[in-house]
Order: sequence, then structure tokens, then C-alpha cells
Amino acid sequence: MTSFAPDSIVLNRKLPLWYQVSQSLRASILGRSPRDPLRLPTEEQLAGHYGVSVLTMRQALKELEDEGLISRHRRRGTFIEPSARRGAPVRLLGSVDAIVAQQSGMTTELLDRGTAPVPAEVAEHFPDLTEVATYHRLRSDEKTGEPTNHARNYVRPELAERIEAEDLVRWPMTKVLRDVVGADISRITDTVQARLADPETAQLLNVPLLSPILHYTGVTYDTSGRPLDVAVIHYRGDRFSFTVTLEAT
Repeated sequence: MTSFAPDSIVLNRKLPLWYQVSQSLRASILGRSPRDPLRLPTEEQLAGHYGVSVLTMRQALKELEDEGLISRHRRRGTFIEPSARRGAPVRLLGSVDAIVAQQSGMTTELLDRGTAPVPAEVAEHFPDLTEVATYHRLRSDEKTGEPTNHARNYVRPELAERIEAEDLVRWPMTKVLRDVVGADISRITDTVQARLADPETAQLLNVPLLSPILHYTGVTYDTSGRPLDVAVIHYRGDRFSFTVTLEAT
């Protein structure tokens, strides 16, 4: 019987090896193709694949078994649970309407709003401002209530005067800016990076500290090329993948 082939990993000696191996194997399992076999290689084979001891590998597998991603059977081997949930794709397409559609379909909680000095991470987009309006929201799956991402938006103050709290609970910021505020949006640039969950993200998204997340930065521009909003979103790495579609003209 063919065994599932997990991705490789470059180990960081500053973190527990079992934890790094379990997170890497976890990501491989959740990102697997429907055609991939469910049977995992043996403990010895996996230990050799990751370059760790069998004892370390056993500890990593126990973590995944406790989470319900795998099941271990004496004499039969270790298998991926067929019900192990795969990531939901988020497709970055070419139109503002498509982006609005991708951001919809979740339950949203407004955690806080206010004004603050322009943070260093977004300062390049607001060189003419000393303060921005800030919004922090938590989004959850409508069906399960499971937290999926938390977002911080940094918006030009003159636009924020027309944004109500209920607007942000009901709609994505892109739709609020376009349809409520009346901003003439010309484009949105997206950057996605792999990060490790910091304490705040781990608590909000109910994931282990230092587990993989997707760090998204989206900058919304008006027709004059002026940034209106910078969204910084942390997505659960086991619930989302990003696909960019490029079309020939």
C-alpha cells in the first residue's frame, strides 16, 4: 500500500523538535490532495524523513492523534482521519467585487475601534498622516463558530467619520469604503507571508503559540493612487490557502 508523502522541513534548533515536526506534518495533512493515500509511513520512516529520533517522532504523532487528525492501529499502522478538515481556498482575483465576495460569509465581531499614531508597519502608505482610524475585528465560521482570522484596518480619518460600527459587523471594509463611504476604489494590492502565531493571534484564533499562520496585507487605493485603507489580517494556516489567478490579455 502506498503511503502519504509529507513535506520536508528545515528544523530550527531553538524550538522543540517534536513541535516543529508535528506542525509540519499537520500542515501537510490539512493541505493534502483528495487523491493522496491516508496511510502514513512508519514511525521509523517518518523519523528518517524529518531527521529526528523515533522518540521525537512518536511525541509529534501523539500530538496529532490527540487533535483527531490521525489514528494509530496496532499492527495496521497510522492513518489520516478522512474527516480531517482541509483548508478553505481564498482566491485573489482581479476585481473588487471578487475580493468583496471572498471577504463575505463569516460572522464578524468588532473588538475595538479608535484612533492611533500611524504604526511603523503601515507608515509608508500614509506619509502625510500622523494618526489613522483603527478597527480590529474577529471573523468566525458561520456554521461552526470557529475563529478563522482577525483583522486590523488602518483607515484615513476623513473616511472613518462616515463609518458606523454596524457597517463593519455586516460587511467587509472594502464594501464599506466603496458602497457606504462612496470611495472610488481603483485597485487593491495583496501581500501574503508565512508567519508564526504570536500570543495575541494564538489566543484569538484558538491555535497553539508559534503555529503557522498566513499574514496578509491589503492596501486599497483610490483613482488618484492614494492609499485609503491598509488591512493586516492573520489567517489560520490550517483553514486557508491563497490562489492567485493570472489571465492572459
